[in-house]
Amino acid sequence: MSVGGSTGGRVAVADLAHPRVMVLWCPDWPVVAAAGHHELSLRSPVAVVDKGEVFACSPAARAEGVARGMRRRDAASRCPELAVVDRVPEVEARAFEAVLSSVEDVASGVSPLRPGLCALGVPSRFYGGEREAAAVVAEQLVGVGVWDSRSGVADGLFAAEHAARRAPAQDCWVVEPGGSAAFLGDLPISVLEDHDLVTLLRRLGIRSLGDFASLSPRDVLTRFGHHGARLHRLARGQDGRVASSRRPPVEVQQHVTFDPPLETIEPVVFSTRQTADRCVAELSRHGLVATEVRIEVLGDRGWLGSRVWSHSRWFASSDLVDRLYWQLQADPAPEPVTEVRLCPERVESLGDHGAGLWGSSVDEHVERGIARLQGMLGPEEVLTAAVQGGRSPRARQQTSPWGERGVQPRRVSLPWPGSIPPPAPARVFAEPLPSLVLGVDGRPVQVTDRGQVSAPPATFRAGRGAAQVQVQAWAGPWPIDELWWDPAHARQVARFQLVGVDGSAWLLVVEDGQWWTEARYD
Repeated sequence: MSVGGSTGGRVAVADLAHPRVMVLWCPDWPVVAAAGHHELSLRSPVAVVDKGEVFACSPAARAEGVARGMRRRDAASRCPELAVVDRVPEVEARAFEAVLSSVEDVASGVSPLRPGLCALGVPSRFYGGEREAAAVVAEQLVGVGVWDSRSGVADGLFAAEHAARRAPAQDCWVVEPGGSAAFLGDLPISVLEDHDLVTLLRRLGIRSLGDFASLSPRDVLTRFGHHGARLHRLARGQDGRVASSRRPPVEVQQHVTFDPPLETIEPVVFSTRQTADRCVAELSRHGLVATEVRIEVLGDRGWLGSRVWSHSRWFASSDLVDRLYWQLQADPAPEPVTEVRLCPERVESLGDHGAGLWGSSVDEHVERGIARLQGMLGPEEVLTAAVQGGRSPRARQQTSPWGERGVQPRRVSLPWPGSIPPPAPARVFAEPLPSLVLGVDGRPVQVTDRGQVSAPPATFRAGRGAAQVQVQAWAGPWPIDELWWDPAHARQVARFQLVGVDGSAWLLVVEDGQWWTEARYD
């Protein structure tokens, strides 16, 4: 069948069993988002730079010779008046949220693909046709300041996206039902976003998607694997993906303003109680609870105090008030407070945190007791422990205030050369104990730079003043050269596991000929 362009008669409505897909494309979206964020004009030369190279540029910059992939210095030499801004993906996503919300007002089933590109079901029956529906969407985007949007309609996402890229500004390119393969056949093979596969296909003399589609599916699967077979199906127009509607974000952020500003902690906390109640009630109305909340305190001269709090169960309104009180005590506002914001950072289903039929929920008495201790001693004095990656027992420990998100832990799954094998010791001493390990000749056991033991351990003393114990079994050494590139903090140590004839098991380390006891296996 023929391929429909951006002009011409109306395309028949597709069979409901095979729903059509519309892809909406906003060209140069990184530039559009950055220009709005930095208050720049899109009519002037603008370039968005990522990792020292041009990631996107405005039409005015392209007219001066600036191109994607060009180095920052080369781009500036081509266009001296070029405005260069660093790429911030969060800015692009935040700006595109306004586009998604606007499209959802006139169509359902909006699915964001990436900032600047989204897919949706074609509301052709409601608006009288596919082109008419695309015109309504384009007009809707003009209302939010997006003047260049292009759409494509096809049987699948892949063909619809490339139809959108082929459409003129503020227009729609419609691929007739069943015509995706013919439309895609003329496109260059480079539209497949796989550099290695594209390079290999070009070496084989395949220059277009039509050439790739003409290959046998069995041969493609045998030669290029499942990933190549999936791209082959796309090239043949056999894309069964459809637009799935996203779940619009729930607006649950609550805030309270103070006029006149408040100068002491108690009135701020007391005046925030109803706001905390509203925050929890709004989450509950959507069947959600907050397990992580950011509390922001604003001063009347621009000061901002912000802290993210986590909860082992979920936040009730009293928990939010307590966290605000502790935050203001630990980090007092240097100026009168004008506003407090409660921003849920992580929400989960209420059903996942409800009380179990057989008492499987977290003991509320424990929660209240810990919260009371934090109120008396301060949030930094009640800690919770977690395990992270590391070589020594102390390095594997991570502590953070109870109910607060800790520092991002080191991943346990990473390789840690020189670390001891499991099981981990049960008791890790706050400070290593000076110890002694002797061989059968009564001399201290030494470890060479190559990890060789001078003599098998025969007796040891775990700590100053402890009794000398005969070694029943031992394992090691596990040598490690830590921070060798930093002379001030470099360490060359070796760890041993020792078991005495009395049944006790210990973890010892030797450094510069001195033995220390780090932990005990209870």
